[in-house]
Amino acid sequence: MIQVARVLPFLRWFPLSGTNIKSDLIAGITVALVLIPQSMAYAQLAGLPPYYGLYAAFLPGIIAALWGSSAQLATGPVAVASLLTASTLAPLAATGSEQFIALAILMAMLVGIIQLALGAFKLGVVVNFLSHPVIVGFTNAAAIIIGLSQLNKLFGVSMGRSEHFIQDIWGVLLQIGDTHLPTLIMGICAFAIMFGLKKFAPKMPGVLIAVALTTVVSWAIGFEHNSKGRIEDIMDVEVKALANDFSGTETRIDALNNKISAKSLELKQHQKAHEGGSQRTAALKYELELLKLELKDSEGENRKLARSMRKFIFEQVPATDGQPAKLYLAGQLPQGEKSDGYRWRIRKVSKGEMKLVGGGEVVGAIPAGLPKVDVPQFSWDMVTTMLSGALVISLVGFMEAISIAKAMAAKTKARIDPNQELLGQGLSNLIGSFSQAFPVSGSFSRSAVNLNAGAVTGMSSVFAGIIVLVTLLFLTPLLYHLPQAVLAAVIMMAVIGLINFKAIKHAWHTHKHDGIASVVTFVATLAFAPHLDNGIMVGAGLAIILYLYRTMTPRVAILGRYHDGTLRDAKINNLPISEYIIAIRYDGSLYFANVPYFEDVILEAVANSPCAKHLLIVSDGINQLDASGEEVIHHMVERLRSSGIRVVFSGLKKQVLDVMHHSGLFDYISQENIFPDEDKALESIYAEVLEKDPNAQCRLMKGGHIGGADGVKTWL
Repeated sequence: MIQVARVLPFLRWFPLSGTNIKSDLIAGITVALVLIPQSMAYAQLAGLPPYYGLYAAFLPGIIAALWGSSAQLATGPVAVASLLTASTLAPLAATGSEQFIALAILMAMLVGIIQLALGAFKLGVVVNFLSHPVIVGFTNAAAIIIGLSQLNKLFGVSMGRSEHFIQDIWGVLLQIGDTHLPTLIMGICAFAIMFGLKKFAPKMPGVLIAVALTTVVSWAIGFEHNSKGRIEDIMDVEVKALANDFSGTETRIDALNNKISAKSLELKQHQKAHEGGSQRTAALKYELELLKLELKDSEGENRKLARSMRKFIFEQVPATDGQPAKLYLAGQLPQGEKSDGYRWRIRKVSKGEMKLVGGGEVVGAIPAGLPKVDVPQFSWDMVTTMLSGALVISLVGFMEAISIAKAMAAKTKARIDPNQELLGQGLSNLIGSFSQAFPVSGSFSRSAVNLNAGAVTGMSSVFAGIIVLVTLLFLTPLLYHLPQAVLAAVIMMAVIGLINFKAIKHAWHTHKHDGIASVVTFVATLAFAPHLDNGIMVGAGLAIILYLYRTMTPRVAILGRYHDGTLRDAKINNLPISEYIIAIRYDGSLYFANVPYFEDVILEAVANSPCAKHLLIVSDGINQLDASGEEVIHHMVERLRSSGIRVVFSGLKKQVLDVMHHSGLFDYISQENIFPDEDKALESIYAEVLEKDPNAQCRLMKGGHIGGADGVKTWL
């Protein structure tokens, strides 16, 4: 039964009592009211059509609850994973395009496979390579980037996507004068509703109420206003040329895709007919690679053209009998011409036809019904390109999920299994990718709502998923008029809680190295944006380097006898030391990075006490010993013995003794030079000293020792 429970961990929920089902149902409904609008907002943040958020909110949350270890963790679209997805895929495809959507779904599959592999091999500890200070710095920077990335939707202006996020934001700020006031008012109203309800009525679903009210208002006032036009309608020569270039490049892309499909089919048929290699096969592969390179260049060119066109604002002179419509750049309308009163932007150009936006942007039509179940499209070239980003999303997403789960477990007194949680998160992403989902993780805000609403088991997440299913099947028409500015406000409100500069300050006060890692991660993430994975890699690498730097020079103390009988640092406590016996404590593991330092401090201590014939190494602080450490100890003991110095160890731990036994070092040092504690080691040393000088007195012995019938004292 225990083995079955490991494979099917949700069996621990049973038997379900009526009370638990009622509590989980209420919690599930409450979470769903927050999940539906949030998931659409996070899909937009990931660069996908909003309804893909509903796909990601449906199945992954249920799977994660069934196979995870936390009863209250709410899994689904989250801000940081969504932003990482967008930043990783932006250089590979145009945001929102079919190729971009396919890559986002493939990313979910890769993230799922990585998390499943880590969980299956019980490697949940690998997430520890992302230290808390690094995550704090990254989260603060990501929250700022997320908030700023929504500014254009809040003001109703365009934002280009380039290799430099700060440059994109500056481009938005330059367009503030072109703000679409109804869009800005919608966003501000959504902020006011959510903030007001959070402060004065925290139990009410502020996000849902804001979404519902603004959607009704959007429908009532005709917030959306779209139109169509032709490239020929553009009166500005340069803009018309730009639009024609875009249309021509798009035609070329379609032609290249057709050629690639034909060449791929020809290659497969030729390989099937001629098993093994041939000259024609090599030629076809070469031609296919050239076509793919040409396609990549054309797609990159079109992305740049699309960004340029989105910046232009037009005034339209409506068509009249026998006279087509005319589009003039804003402020360049000729005298005598009268515009229709709207300010138009080009949303899309296809085959000479343009889709124009003249009002506020809304979610638009959402396909009713369940997402199509299909295997994600992939190629090995694309997998290798996306692998580093998938690894970052996997680790960051899991760290976010496990942190939330542990925080809730502290309140519920439940037990969290990190490896089981990895399996749950991995399955949710993997299975989600087959139902058109993008990468998901545990949500702090929705998990808190779930816990506070009284969720007892993971059935609350199952109920929330069922409500999302009902929404997909029957309620999608109600979301058509939801303003994009409101979704932007939802995202910005959600990420405000992620900004926590006090945590960076706390890391700095705790340890300067942790503070440095946190600050560098924060700055690097902002500097590398939109390539956020580079920022967190820099932070993680720096944290590891600083850790190695700290352990390269651990604390070393020459010991003296304190008045309470303990051995302590002689320098700090101003204690007398023996000239003939060196007692030294080494507080650090012995491994390849710090063994040169260990050897140096030991030899320096011996050089500073030329009369000393005994060296005691108090080894209570040595937790690990590797091959490099074993070799250095062997050579050091050999060297000191040749100089007539006896080397004694005390307090060696089991794991260190095991290495010594396996390597033969224990036998070389010999049992007579290894003691369980420093007092027994000093007794042995002193007994040897007394054989040579019966009048010797040792400063390091408890209470000292006075020898000699004549009362002559020889201090050691």
